[in-house]
Amino acid sequence: MPKTKLQKQEALKQTQDNIHDSKLVVMTSYNNLSVKKLEELRDELRKNDVFYKVIKKTILKLAKGDDVDDKILESFKGNLSLAYSQDEIIATKILAKFAKVNDGLQIHGAWLEGKFLTREQVIELSKLLSKEELLAKLLATMKNPITGFVNVLSGNMRGFLNVLNAIKETK
Repeated sequence: MPKTKLQKQEALKQTQDNIHDSKLVVMTSYNNLSVKKLEELRDELRKNDVFYKVIKKTILKLAKGDDVDDKILESFKGNLSLAYSQDEIIATKILAKFAKVNDGLQIHGAWLEGKFLTREQVIELSKLLSKEELLAKLLATMKNPITGFVNVLSGNMRGFLNVLNAIKETK
């Protein structure tokens, strides 16, 4: 049954809100992808707080307005879907990893905080470390000098204890 005009307006409003509220919106299309594989992708995205929705090209064009190039939309073949995320990296990592394994998923581009990224830029973005990984590296980098300093200070004590143990064993 076709959608009513009110349902179409609600879908447009929801899409506009989702795009506006998200830091990253990734455009993908899926062809020859089984329902099981698509559900696996959705589950993985859902675990990481990424919202994934199939959308019509006309609704995307109306929602984004001049930000969407007609040539880009015409180049899409098959079902168009959007992944909305508050994290700048995690959605691209999941989608790029899934697209490597499954030929049915194609990444077409993304909007990162309002700026359009090409497919190649999205793939490069997916290779970056996530916030958690960057924070862990920063913490390890900050901790290394302190750990080294403690080891140097304890080295004298260890050496002194070794000398005392050697004296004890000789007597």
